[in-house]
Amino acid sequence: MKRLPALRLPSFLRAPSRVPLLQVVKTSVATVLAWLLAVLLLPSELPIFAAIAALLVVQPSVNQSFGKAVERSVGVIAGVVIATLIGLVFSTHAWVILLAIVVSIFFGWAFRLAPGSANQIPISAMLVLALGATTPGYALDRIVETLIGAALGVIVNVLIVPPVALAPAERDTGLLTSELASSLERLAVALTTPQTRQSLDRLMIEARLLRPMRESAASSIRLGEESLTLNPRKSAHRTRLEDTSRLLTRLTPIVTRVIGMTRALHDHYDDSLIEEPSMHSIATELRRAAHDLLLLAPRVEQTADAEAPATDELPVLTSQLTIARPHPEHWLLIGSLMEDLRRIHEEIVGE
Repeated sequence: MKRLPALRLPSFLRAPSRVPLLQVVKTSVATVLAWLLAVLLLPSELPIFAAIAALLVVQPSVNQSFGKAVERSVGVIAGVVIATLIGLVFSTHAWVILLAIVVSIFFGWAFRLAPGSANQIPISAMLVLALGATTPGYALDRIVETLIGAALGVIVNVLIVPPVALAPAERDTGLLTSELASSLERLAVALTTPQTRQSLDRLMIEARLLRPMRESAASSIRLGEESLTLNPRKSAHRTRLEDTSRLLTRLTPIVTRVIGMTRALHDHYDDSLIEEPSMHSIATELRRAAHDLLLLAPRVEQTADAEAPATDELPVLTSQLTIARPHPEHWLLIGSLMEDLRRIHEEIVGE
């Protein structure tokens, strides 16, 4: 029997990763609670506005949930008021719904509202008019209903394991630290072994990738800071995030130095460079710098069968290096490498 191919959604319909299961559970809990509470307090209508509000308000962080709650509430209040006024003036003709949508869109534009609020205004106005209820009492109930859903969304996100995004910040900063160390190791090899133009180009490309890695780590730290805002668990995690942020601050100039050293070698390399007596000494210092960089990486819990870290626990980078008089064609490159290496040393030891 021929096996049917598995059904796959187009790539543009799929997210790169699943939303955490805990967030899905919290969204479901908030929606159900908002529906039940709205039915209990406002039994005359189905609590559609409360369910939608709770569904949208539960976000990956408490701070984002609070922002969504405000956006949702402002948008619904404005949309309901606009729909009520237009309905009272023009009755309930079908074209009135289109008029309310257009007025709502221009209202959001005129007041320069955020997209969340601006989009919510015409949606709320359309729903109110489509349901055929334009009395002031109905409008007030829908506003109260939305506030119930938004409030429950925030409360559920706070009470049920409020999310803390520290792991991505530590992971990305650790990856940047490891790649910086690898870049220094590759530079050490390039200084002591013959290089082709292709290998030098590859070395430059790999060094340039440090910048997007640094930006990724900075973005993860910003998300971590946002996840701690308004979070009752922030006191237990603030120190870890601050340590990670300080490490990234130390790594940022090292990224610039490593790219500069790689660029200098790429632009000034010639085959006689490896004959310079000082090249092996500089390569040794680069390897020591790579070793000490790994000591700065965030600690990650090791599993029982994980390999031991390939570094000792004590820094080994020396602070002084005597350079013999180089060939006149090489002194600029050697001087540049030594100055960048000195500054990398200062960042590593915290001077």
